[in-house]
Amino acid sequence: MILPGTDPQAVEQAARRIQAGALVGFPTETVYGLGADASNDQAVAGIFAAKGRPSDHPLIVHVADAAQVSDYASHVPDFAARLMKAFWPGPLTVILPRKDGVAAASAGGQNSIGLRCPAHPVALAFLKACNTGVAGPSANRFGRVSPTTAQHVQQEFGDALLVLDGGPCQVGIESSIVDCTRGRPVLLRPGVLTRAQLEAACGEPVLDKDEWPQAVGTAPRASGTLEAHYAPNARVRLMDAGAIQTALDLLGADAAHIAVYARAIMRIQSAQVLYRRMPDDAAATARQLFAVLRDFDAQGVQLIWVEHPPIDAAWDGVRDRLGRAAAS
Repeated sequence: MILPGTDPQAVEQAARRIQAGALVGFPTETVYGLGADASNDQAVAGIFAAKGRPSDHPLIVHVADAAQVSDYASHVPDFAARLMKAFWPGPLTVILPRKDGVAAASAGGQNSIGLRCPAHPVALAFLKACNTGVAGPSANRFGRVSPTTAQHVQQEFGDALLVLDGGPCQVGIESSIVDCTRGRPVLLRPGVLTRAQLEAACGEPVLDKDEWPQAVGTAPRASGTLEAHYAPNARVRLMDAGAIQTALDLLGADAAHIAVYARAIMRIQSAQVLYRRMPDDAAATARQLFAVLRDFDAQGVQLIWVEHPPIDAAWDGVRDRLGRAAAS
């Protein structure tokens, strides 16, 4: 059941479900989440079961404000506090040392925990009404394309799940994840925030997980960082624009069950090839990316040819999601 997130009674109804141990779909500015009380291990187990997600793969806990961080984290390094001050509410998850005995299931059994304060007004109203942190991975089956509308969530889980409708997500890809547990900030998953923005906010270099030898093999597991993830049913292939055009030319009028998502204008001879132009702007591409992949699936294509995103920091998040989608 989809309820308007602008209706305070709907928000209260959703919060009561969380407090009763049930699941709720809720909007954020990044993607829609599948939420449960982060401190209720049985409720959190319901998330893993509904998604088909391994129980040792940690979830991100959503909080209404920075004051709730102390409910879950045993320590907040100064650089982490600066990151939260700069980007909360917003599309940033920080991984912090977890308090003993708190939210173990949400953390996938790790001694660290990922926390985020979303910027979406419906999400903030919902979290305040819940009066608890809400564990909330993307509201889709594990490994598949993330949802950016309430209708996407309903397509995944049916009418029985209460979903708060907050409209289309304005960011469109998941949050940046910065590990703050080892004394230095380490970027585990890129998002729309660039490394330069993160470094300016925290006042020190933000390392890649592969740049710091001590981080290799010791980084905490984090949501959405598996090699294969975010995949539609159709097979995704990343290609240069020239390679896409050459393949289309070779197939000619016989091309079928293929979708193309590219910045370049393509010559297409077959009416059975779907074409969507990728925006030249990284933020605009991120906003529509998952919806485009879902739409291609809905139209029954078997192959999705995607032009490689530009090698530019602004495109890191989009490039990461497409690379994982193509690895499935």
